[in-house]
Amino acid sequence: MSTESLYQKNYFNRLGEFADLAPEAFKAFVKFDSLALKEGVLSTKLKELIAVAVAHTTGCPYCIELHVTQAKNNNASKEETAEAIMVATALKAGSALAHGVNALNAYDGEEGEELYKEQYFSRLKEFSSLQPDAFKAFINFDTQTMKDGLLTGREKELIAIAVAHTTGCPYCISLHVQGAKKLGVTKEEVAESIMVATALKAGSALAHGVNALNAFDQVAQLT
Repeated sequence: MSTESLYQKNYFNRLGEFADLAPEAFKAFVKFDSLALKEGVLSTKLKELIAVAVAHTTGCPYCIELHVTQAKNNNASKEETAEAIMVATALKAGSALAHGVNALNAYDGEEGEELYKEQYFSRLKEFSSLQPDAFKAFINFDTQTMKDGLLTGREKELIAIAVAHTTGCPYCISLHVQGAKKLGVTKEEVAESIMVATALKAGSALAHGVNALNAFDQVAQLT
């Protein structure tokens, strides 16, 4: 094994070692992951596209490789995959901007103990005067990303909900759940999207475990 390369496709093959190192937890995760990704009220194809978006949010190269392949195997086109990635990009950027309302509160010396209130989100428009060109460009990007394309606005909102739960932005969660509901998304569909996000966020930690195994074995070789 090269000590210079931290990510190689074949490292992912070490994942099975956790079946011996932490058998009960590994078995439980594999079962949960399988249930979260199986077809339900959402199709397997859409779940894999949600997984692709979340994998780009967690930044796990193993997860990206796995779920892009599985999305393709479930007849997702390259264009549909790209649209899912654009939603992830808009949501990850949007979460940073949304948290900017907390920055405005902090800068202005707001004395309230509550750090998150839905009403704080109304301060977002202040960025249109503080950073007009960048704010306008972001709003245009976000609008173009979320409109109907090869993926419907409804599908994109479900992807956005999953990504928002991955970034942990309460403003984004509220905004996109409300947006999804207006487009006829059911509570069950929202729940399935969240389960995919949960599986992918946990899965990214486990997938990076192969790097931990590599690092542990390198130390063992040096001692």
